Order: sequence, then C-alpha cells, then structure tokens
Amino acid sequence: MKWKYLFGSLLMAVLGATIALVAYTKIIETPVQTITRDSSSVEVRNAKAFLTSMEMQEGQIDFTYAAEQTVHAVVHVHIKATIGMQPDNPILEWFYGDKYSKPREVSGYGSGVIISGDGYIITNNHVIENAESVDVTLNDKRTFTAKVVGRDPSTDIALLKIKADNLPYIKYGDSEQLKLGEWVLAVGNPFNLTSTVTAGIVSAKGRNLDLIEGDYRIESFIQTDAALNMGNSGGALVNTKGLLVGITSAILSPSGAYSGNSFAIPVSIVRKVVDDLKEYGEVQRAIIGVNIRDINSDDADKENLGSLKGVMITGIVPDGAAGAAGLKENDIITKFDAVDVNSTSELQVQVGKHRPGDKATVTYLRKGKETTVPIVLKNVAGNTSVVTAEMNGEAVFGARLVTLSSDEKRDMSVDHGVKVTDISDGKFKDLGIKKGYIILSVNGKKVKSASEVRQFTNNESSLKSIGGIQSDGTVFSYQFGN
Repeated sequence: MKWKYLFGSLLMAVLGATIALVAYTKIIETPVQTITRDSSSVEVRNAKAFLTSMEMQEGQIDFTYAAEQTVHAVVHVHIKATIGMQPDNPILEWFYGDKYSKPREVSGYGSGVIISGDGYIITNNHVIENAESVDVTLNDKRTFTAKVVGRDPSTDIALLKIKADNLPYIKYGDSEQLKLGEWVLAVGNPFNLTSTVTAGIVSAKGRNLDLIEGDYRIESFIQTDAALNMGNSGGALVNTKGLLVGITSAILSPSGAYSGNSFAIPVSIVRKVVDDLKEYGEVQRAIIGVNIRDINSDDADKENLGSLKGVMITGIVPDGAAGAAGLKENDIITKFDAVDVNSTSELQVQVGKHRPGDKATVTYLRKGKETTVPIVLKNVAGNTSVVTAEMNGEAVFGARLVTLSSDEKRDMSVDHGVKVTDISDGKFKDLGIKKGYIILSVNGKKVKSASEVRQFTNNESSLKSIGGIQSDGTVFSYQFGN
C-alpha cells in the first residue's frame, strides 16, 4: 500500500514538471520584441559596445521620413570677425605686450535652415550678430558667401541669402498645433559636425527664459528634450511630417553641454519676422502700448478671479494703441483677437503676428466685468507707418546708433548711452569700434541718443574724444589732440 502511494506521488511530480517545462517553453517562444545585434563592435577598455537595432513594432514612431526630408536643408553657418585696435591700457599692455593692441581674427559657427529653393536661410541673430563675413556650407559640402538680409535681436532671428538655385528646403508647419508629448526632431551642426538629427518630445510651450534683451523682446520658447549642443543654434525643429515648427536657439545647462532641456523659437514668430525682413529689411513690429506682467495669486484674490489666467496691465504708454482703445492700468487682458492669452509670452506671440496699422480686438476684465474693444496697433514710433531702418537707429560717423533700452542700462549700471548696431566705412570704423559697442560720451559730454552724438560733434565735423564700453565689457576711451 505504501509502495503504491510512493509511486503515485512520483508520477504526479513528473507530470507536474513536464507541464511546467512546456509552459516555460511556450513563454520564451513568444518574445515581446526582437532585438538584433550587428557583428561590428568597438573595444572600450574591458567592455564591448555593440551596435544594435530594433525591428519596428506596430504603433512605433518612424523618424526616417522626417529626417530624410530635412537633413539636406540644414546648413553650417561659419562667421568671421576681427577684434580691432584696443584702447590704451598700460596695465594690460604691461602684462600682454603689443599683442593686446593688435587686431586679431575670431570665428564662430552655428546652423541655418533653407526655407526656399532660391537660397533664403534662417538662423539665429546671436549666431551672426557681430560677423564681418558669413559663409554657409550645404550638406553636399558646397560653400557660399551669404548676405545678411536683415536681423531682429528682439526675437533672435536673422535672415541670410546665398546665390544658388534648386536647393532643398523645409516647408513651414504650425507650431501652435504642437501638443505636449508630441515627437519632434532637431537638425543642426553641433561641434562643427555635419547635419545631425536628434529626437525628443515637446516638454512645454510658451517658456520665457529672459535670454533676449530689449524692451520689445518676444520669448515664447518651445521646450523639448531633443539633444542640442554648441553649434545647434539656428537649426531646425521639425515634426514627424518634416515640417518646420521652430528654430533651435538655446539650452539650459549648468555645464554648457546638453543636460536634458533645449529650446526653440516657434515658427509662428519666425515666419512673420522672416516675411518682414524679406519685404522691408526691417521687422514691422506692432505695439499695443502697455506694460504687462503675469497674473499672480494676489491679483486673483483682489479681482475675484477663478484662475491665474490673463495678463495684468501695469502701465499705459501715452498716445499708444491701448490708451486710444480705452484700456487702463490694472485691466486684465484675457484674449487677443478672440485667442485666449494666459501669460505675457502668449500675448506677445499673438500681437507679434501683426503689423502696425492692423486692426484687432482685445478682451479684458475690469472690476469683474469682461469687455471686448477694437484696437488699431501702432509701431515703435507711435504711428501706423511702415517701420524703416532710420526708426531703428541713426547713422553717425558710419555707425548706426540706437538708444539703450531700460534693460541694457540696468545690466550695465548706466543711465545713458547708445549702442552700435551696425558699422560701415567712416570715422568710427577707422577707430576700431565694432557692432555691440556702447558709446557713453563724445567730446566730454554724455549721450543718450544718436542725435546727441551728431549734435555734440557739430554735425560730425569735430571729434576730440569718445568713451564707452566694448562688447566684452571692458571700458575704452580715446583722446584726439587738443
């Protein structure tokens, strides 16, 4: 009886093991995904790195189409500039000798995006801002000298033109239709490499990083986790259809290298700026005529708001468009042209689509009551005329000079001065003055505008002294005889 019991137990154990083995076999015969390894390998110390690939599974995103459509339309931008004669500085000359005062050539690089077959190229203003020459190398290794059609420091966009035809180019997409979590590709030339493609998702929209200076700056960056590094500036951010949705511009990093966050200027801003530069050579910027800030919790409590949405007006510009439309300080703008605006960057983007003289509508809250009014937008000069180069500065001694913005004055701890935004043949160029220099005084007198520079030099007939700040922050001062 005992023998029969032991035999039965042994039989059940064998049968159970057989069933388990069959079940395990069935499981491993149905892999979730297939991974294959290339036979190529690279020895790295004591470890091996293998090239791997994964078979496309149903539902996965395929980036190959977007990459093929865009990689040949992204270019390498190389700039050259000369650091000219330095002002007299006995201390530096004692340490560095004559090398300190001799002109020397410097260079930089970035990326650009071809937007038409006849050679128009978008890049960042900060890539070419101080360039004396700009060369563009296509993905097929051809190199062209580029002309700067125009640039806009307020949006960090510049437009170049090369003499070429039948070029591959990227078509515009719609950045306002981008959704959080949507896949995007960044195409550029990091570290002087040829066109490189990285992928990521849209992490956020409407980011304001306070990177751009000036009273009329527009910042509403698309944040992604696509890898960007030095040299990617001016490159393309495209969706999976290969359409341009942004111009890559910046990274947020403690080390200067990619750390997980990258930022692009939305094409909704870029397209308007580029169209203006092509047609007028200057951006036709529309101005509401208000000082604004985001809504905070104190505002919400005071105005009995249901949410922290909208933009608070903190000041009205005299004779501006907003004042003429009846807007007042402490009004809360909630919509512009029937589009919700929940932050200052969103309002700037919507206004930035317009030109001076355009008609729009503004919806605002005042003491709990919502009102919509028509508004006629104006330019920086306070009228509806076409903006010309003269409005953005006046030429004196061959240099185009503009009054410093309030932010620039604060950053440099000065209350006066003019900035050199462009330089051509003339007295200032002969002295070694460059774009980006700040002129604080001429002939011993402080200057606040280009007209004062002209006035204090007797209409450019007498220049005995000049002083200011160079692009690197050092002070310069020239004296000319008695």
